[in-house]
Amino acid sequence: MYDRGLWILEQYGLTARTASRGRGVLLYETEAGWVSIREYGGTRKKLELQHALMEGIRSRGYPRLDSLHRNLEGELISYDREENGYVLRDWCPGRECDTRSVTDIEQAVRRLAELHEAMRMEAREEYTRESLIRECARHNAEIRKIRKFIQKKQKKNAFEVRLLEALPRFLEKGQETEEALRASGYEQLREESLRRGCVCHGDYSQHNVLFCGSQTAVTNFWHWNYDMQTADLCHFMRKILEKHNWDLHMGRGMLDAYRQLRPLSGEEVLNLKLRLSYPWKFWKLCNYYESTNKVWISGKNMEKLEQLEKQWDSWLYFLEKAF
Repeated sequence: MYDRGLWILEQYGLTARTASRGRGVLLYETEAGWVSIREYGGTRKKLELQHALMEGIRSRGYPRLDSLHRNLEGELISYDREENGYVLRDWCPGRECDTRSVTDIEQAVRRLAELHEAMRMEAREEYTRESLIRECARHNAEIRKIRKFIQKKQKKNAFEVRLLEALPRFLEKGQETEEALRASGYEQLREESLRRGCVCHGDYSQHNVLFCGSQTAVTNFWHWNYDMQTADLCHFMRKILEKHNWDLHMGRGMLDAYRQLRPLSGEEVLNLKLRLSYPWKFWKLCNYYESTNKVWISGKNMEKLEQLEKQWDSWLYFLEKAF
């Protein structure tokens, strides 16, 4: 595998001094610094737009990104002997954001706010994320379909019984969120965001925030899209708060850290609250159940369901008090 990476490096005029593996990538120290090589199966068009987006961010004063490199022929995609495509990016050797550290978490949120100020590009429909209202409505329909499927089963395993018992309140919460979004003026707010060319990272999590000495780098922009930027903030907050039983103090700290650098309007705050109000993790569990073998259910699924039920009151309390 490392030999394949060396073949790719040659196409950039680089030589490796040391090599190691990262999360889904090969890492090399070269005369130009650390770089990563990752297989790429996406379109050339979106990759060119990603390059333009990241160059725009850098030009606005945010240099610590895993920016894409062009090879000696000026292309962003390089190929091995089997015609598999790869991309080469800058890499920052550092540690991931520690989800147990309030300092790390709030620093990651501040970096997100800075990114959001710099992430602007003329919107294109093909890379615009689905409307949140349609997404919630679709997920609610999927949960109802799963309920109907389980109800019809004559023999239900322990997980299915527990899922069926928990489902009504989570589905009700999902439907409440869908209705609240429709009444909130969300579509107008979304259209304004698209008009301004707002771009989201698309997968802003602790794994994609690296601390390199005194600097903070953001990586893996593969899921970038046009959307309201509260989507990124919601995603990061939810991932952290689920690990901390929806701790109110921690949630407010993240909100304050973000708003110090990028103030949120009243409409954006409401939108963030509604995004956090949807039972995303419950839907994900239902979706996983639907798409896997139902004869044998992993014990981890039962653990996840039990954790969701345990966090129900903390989640509702957070939504009531945090905003």
